[in-house]
Amino acid sequence: MKPKNESQSLKIKNTHTPSSLEKNQRLIRVATRAAVIVACVLIVVKLGAWLIVDSVVLLSSFVDSVMDTFASLINFLAVRHAMQPADSEHRFGHGKMESIAGLGQAAFIIGSGIFLFVEAIGRILNPVDIKMGSLGIGVMVFSMILTAGLVIFQRNVSQKTGSLAIKADSLHYTSDFLVNVGIILALVLAVTLGWQLADPIAGILVALVIIFSAIQIIRQSIDRLMDRELSDIDRENIINIALSHPTVSKCHDLRTRSAGLDIFIQLHIEMDGYLTLNQAHEVCDDVELKILKTYPNAEIIIHADPEGITEEHPDFEHEV
Repeated sequence: MKPKNESQSLKIKNTHTPSSLEKNQRLIRVATRAAVIVACVLIVVKLGAWLIVDSVVLLSSFVDSVMDTFASLINFLAVRHAMQPADSEHRFGHGKMESIAGLGQAAFIIGSGIFLFVEAIGRILNPVDIKMGSLGIGVMVFSMILTAGLVIFQRNVSQKTGSLAIKADSLHYTSDFLVNVGIILALVLAVTLGWQLADPIAGILVALVIIFSAIQIIRQSIDRLMDRELSDIDRENIINIALSHPTVSKCHDLRTRSAGLDIFIQLHIEMDGYLTLNQAHEVCDDVELKILKTYPNAEIIIHADPEGITEEHPDFEHEV
C-alpha cells in the first residue's frame, strides 16, 4: 500500500507544481524584461528633456530613471539566476541571489539620492530660470503613462506568481509614478507662477523618496538573507492546513523562510502513536500535498510525533 500512495504523491506533485512553476517563471521573466525596456525608454526621453529645459527636477527624474535601469537590470539577472534549480553545491537553490542583488540596488539608489540632494541645494543657492517648461511637463506626462502601464502589469504578475522581487519592483515604480506627479506640479508652479524654488524643492523631495525606498529594499533584503519567518498570517494558515487532516491532533515547531520564489517549511505534527510507520507516512504525505496546493513552490519537511509525547523545543515569542 505504501508504494501506491508514494507514486500517487509524486504524480500529484509533478502535475501541479512544475506546470505552475514554469508559468510563473515565464511571467516573471517577461515582467523583468518589461521593466528594463521601460526604464531605458524613459532614460532617453528624460535626458533629451533635461538638456533642453535645464530643470533640476527633470535632472532628478532622469537620474532616478538611470537608477531604475540599473536596478531593473540587476533584478532581471538576479531573478534569472535565482530561478535556476538546486544543484549539488546549492541544495536549497539560488533564491537568495535576489536579496544580494537588492543590496546592490540599494547602494546605487542611495548614491543617486545623495547626488540629487546636493544638486538641489546648489540650485536653491543659485536659482536658474526654467526654459521650455511645457516640454518638461509633456515628457513627465508621457513618463507617468508608461510607468502606470508597467505598474499595472507588474502587480498582475506579482499576484499570480507571488514573486517578492516583482512586488518590490512594482512598489518602486509606484513611488516613481507619485514622484512624477510632484515633478509635474513643480514645473507647473515654476512656469505659470514663476516660482523657481519649486523646482529644487521638488528635487529634494524626490531625493528623500529615493533614499527612503533604498532603505526599504535594504530591510527586505536583510530579512531574507537572515531567514526571517513568513508572516503570521502565512504561518497560521500552514498550521490550520495541517490541523485540517482528521488524523493530526496537534502541530508545533513550525519553521519557515523564503528565498526568491522558493518557500521552505518545516513542522512537527502529532498523531496516534499506535499508527504503523506506513500509516504515519501516508498522513505526512497528505498534509504535504494540502500545503503544496496553497504554497506550490514550497519545500516541505514534516516530522511525525506520537501524540502526547513531550518534546523540548525553543519557545519563540511569535510561535504559532
